[in-house]
Amino acid sequence: MNLFFIILLKVFPIYINVILGFLSSKYLKVQRESVATLLIYILGPIVVFSATLSVKIDFAVAFLPIFLFIFCSIIAFSALAIFKNHWNDPTGNILAFSAGTGNTGYFGIPLAIIFFPPWLADIYIFTVLASLLYESTTGFYVTAKGNFTVKEALKKMSRLPILYAFILGIALNLAGFEIPEVISSYTAQFKGAYGILGMMMLGMGLMGLKNSEGNFDIKFISITYFLKFIFWPLAILGVIYLDRTIFMLLNEDLYKVLFLFAIVPLAGNTVTLAVLLNAKPEKASLAVFLSTVVSVITIPLFIYLYGGF
Repeated sequence: MNLFFIILLKVFPIYINVILGFLSSKYLKVQRESVATLLIYILGPIVVFSATLSVKIDFAVAFLPIFLFIFCSIIAFSALAIFKNHWNDPTGNILAFSAGTGNTGYFGIPLAIIFFPPWLADIYIFTVLASLLYESTTGFYVTAKGNFTVKEALKKMSRLPILYAFILGIALNLAGFEIPEVISSYTAQFKGAYGILGMMMLGMGLMGLKNSEGNFDIKFISITYFLKFIFWPLAILGVIYLDRTIFMLLNEDLYKVLFLFAIVPLAGNTVTLAVLLNAKPEKASLAVFLSTVVSVITIPLFIYLYGGF
């Protein structure tokens, strides 16, 4: 069990950012809407663009985000079809969004930096592009569809710069373009800022909870937690088993990347998009926050059971 407590100690400091977010919103009156806008329209595109250019893309590395984007999208559309009529508000749409992703960026990137060597952490960050692409396309669509028509949702989706940053980054990478070292050292700082502000958003989202009714939706929390903490790890372990025994496309290091992708808590952008689209942000904040608290135990436990990174 020593490994478990070592992992726990490594993970715990990340949660300080949640507390800082709550305090900054409560006492400094920092507006979460402004932070959400910064994350989606400025920091996100820069992180996506620079990460796309920093990785040497081969078949195995390229397979990870492609597979995960498809996998995330299938889960989201399936969840939307099953649960969209279970509530009389956009809760079903938020559930569909959260079912297809996790906090792979705000939470997962700091974890990858802690547990992986730099080259593998870069591959993880590249893989996180699957989540960012999902969140700005499929995820944004299933969320916005609760408040907007199909045409309006697609129109809003087309305005998200993360999508274009990803396409541009891939094109330049394949063309052999490299960011100058002076600029890359600058853009690298945005990875940390993205993780810090993303976790702070969880704390900021708690401000409206005590004065709002109906935020603790046991049905919503039960379904999302089952999908995140049971279905996702088991499904990815199944994928790893099939690849290890049949397909043999990946390697042990990439299996670790896949598994870390699967065990993070609910996505912080569940709150971000809920705020921007006014789709039950307080309910989303509570569910994401509680999943983050639960992950204090689940992440070290999952990594321990996996055998450690």
